[in-house]
Amino acid sequence: MGWCTAILRGADHPNVLFLFSDDQRADTIAALGNAHLQTPNLDRLVKEGTTFTRAYCMGSKQGAVCVPSRAMLMSGRTLYRVQEQLKGVPTWPESFATAGYRTFLTGKWHNGAPSALRVFQDGKAVFLGGMGNPDAIPVQDMASPDAGGPRQFVNRRTVEKHCVELFADKAVEFLQGQKQGAHPWLCYVAFNAPHDPRKAPPAWHEQANANKPPVPENFLPVHPFNNGEMTVRDEKLAPWPRTEAVIRQDLADYYAAIMFMDAQIGRILETLRATGQDEKTIIVFTSDHGLAIGSHGLMGKQSLYDHSMHSPLILSGPGVPKGEKRDALCYLLDVYPTLGELAGVPKPEGSEGLSLVPVLKGEETTRRQAIMTGYRNVQRAVRDDQWKLIVYPQVNKMQLYDLKSDPAETKDLAQEPGHAEEIDRMRSLLEKLQKENGDTQVLRTEHPLPLEFDFAGQGTATKN
Repeated sequence: MGWCTAILRGADHPNVLFLFSDDQRADTIAALGNAHLQTPNLDRLVKEGTTFTRAYCMGSKQGAVCVPSRAMLMSGRTLYRVQEQLKGVPTWPESFATAGYRTFLTGKWHNGAPSALRVFQDGKAVFLGGMGNPDAIPVQDMASPDAGGPRQFVNRRTVEKHCVELFADKAVEFLQGQKQGAHPWLCYVAFNAPHDPRKAPPAWHEQANANKPPVPENFLPVHPFNNGEMTVRDEKLAPWPRTEAVIRQDLADYYAAIMFMDAQIGRILETLRATGQDEKTIIVFTSDHGLAIGSHGLMGKQSLYDHSMHSPLILSGPGVPKGEKRDALCYLLDVYPTLGELAGVPKPEGSEGLSLVPVLKGEETTRRQAIMTGYRNVQRAVRDDQWKLIVYPQVNKMQLYDLKSDPAETKDLAQEPGHAEEIDRMRSLLEKLQKENGDTQVLRTEHPLPLEFDFAGQGTATKN
């Protein structure tokens, strides 16, 4: 008898509560080893569920990495085949609705208003944007005209409280409105924290500032060479060279936003429990990608280092082992296929994601032997269980890391003797995955740009 026998035999469909953060590094949950912040509610999910420790965003073809990341999540399509605004693209929430689920959205939607209205049946306090002052962003609700016809966004207003709290309010209201034994539901809560300006109520900043976190293990004042995206908006959030004082303050603000979001997640989880729906609900917590904040001299997510592409991923609820970790290599676009199998929901047309259910059941250790990531036309990377190769096609630069001995990617082995065979193997693997995923980027140019980069006169970005 298996751990998910009831589901696989066709019992009542489980509900799905999908909690999605914005720009959150995978190493920012206390229960997973970070002693510099408190996340009791995420810790509870870790204790009561299974954590996937190698979940990745596949990358981006633009600076706003969250746009393709969210499109890949919703559609199950890979980076070089996804349509970022989801125009004409079948999605997983639509498949859940077809299977009889009530689907609900609150929070950030960065893939265009038309797709939001199509993908979800209902929505409250939806933020149609990428970033902004969390105390003053515009939100809207979904509604159908009284005379019938297509749904539309109505009641546009400026938030009257911190939007992370407002999004939790709307999730709580949705959960309270669900009747036991009625249709199963999919509730998608997309927080825009801890994305900058990393603003939380004062008490949370006071807590984080009382003992500011140290700089990351892989902190550098300046990235050592031109990676092709040295002055994108995110990189201008701190001056060059980066200083420990600036990075520690940025991390304190970042942690304050995470801890405040964790408290709002706690309200949602408590409502789930109070309404008696927790035992029938699969909970997912993840983020669209990570962030640098001083790692490798960078600030943003526009790189292929682990800190920027690695996302937290936790599943809990019926059919999910408790208190376990899985190191299977996976993409975020594998999450909904996993939920689909657990809930008995057929996949939408075009979905390329792989269900992680065999990994949860212990039948397989991983569904993918290697994964590739890409950023615009300036960076490509591939990793397997041990090795990672990053290629910079515009400057003919490569980096090789042994992730088992150097998970923070601090020691580039590409120029050291004895690694030529490993480099060739990983480059061939990258080219193979490029072909499989429809990526036509060549990995070397005959006219490389200079490796050095001059930061003079670059200035800094304004924080909203």
